[in-house]
Amino acid sequence: MMTRNEKKEIRRNQILMTALDLFVQKGFAATRITDIAQAAGMSMGLMFHYFESKEHLYEELVQRGLSKPQSVMSADQNDPLAFFENAAERILDQAKRDLVVAKMFVLMSQAANNDFLSEETRNHIKRDNIHRSAEVIRAGQQAGTIREGDSVALSVTFWAAIQGICQTVAMDSGLPIPDGRWIVDILRKK
Repeated sequence: MMTRNEKKEIRRNQILMTALDLFVQKGFAATRITDIAQAAGMSMGLMFHYFESKEHLYEELVQRGLSKPQSVMSADQNDPLAFFENAAERILDQAKRDLVVAKMFVLMSQAANNDFLSEETRNHIKRDNIHRSAEVIRAGQQAGTIREGDSVALSVTFWAAIQGICQTVAMDSGLPIPDGRWIVDILRKK
């Protein structure tokens, strides 16, 4: 038997996932709190019991999205090429099992340009992983496993490929998700 708090947490997550779907499909501005409540099968009053506004709900999704890359970026970076292979494999394999991963990539891409979020949050979304990955790329270039070139541009290329795949499959779940090794070949020294 579930406790009241467990039931509340399950319902809260259901609301978040419903909102994620709508934000991905319609964007933040076009999604109304009434749309979320209706899609979640609840009244507006009950919705406000869980989240005081659409903005707070969106901020929580963004915070969840920010925490996921941290787990990828905290992986062992001693072997730079293996780091990128593991990152691509983890993200794309998770997206195969659960489209929420792909949808979060879309949400985070949209959030990077959402003016209601703080500039600090937007910059964090846009640049943090790119610059941290560029450091790993430089280490791989020094080790001779990653191709020569501007490390930031290579990082942008890697993450843009992952982003594009996630965005494509989030919008059309019938499409296959490519093998992560294909993306890593962008970085691999030939």
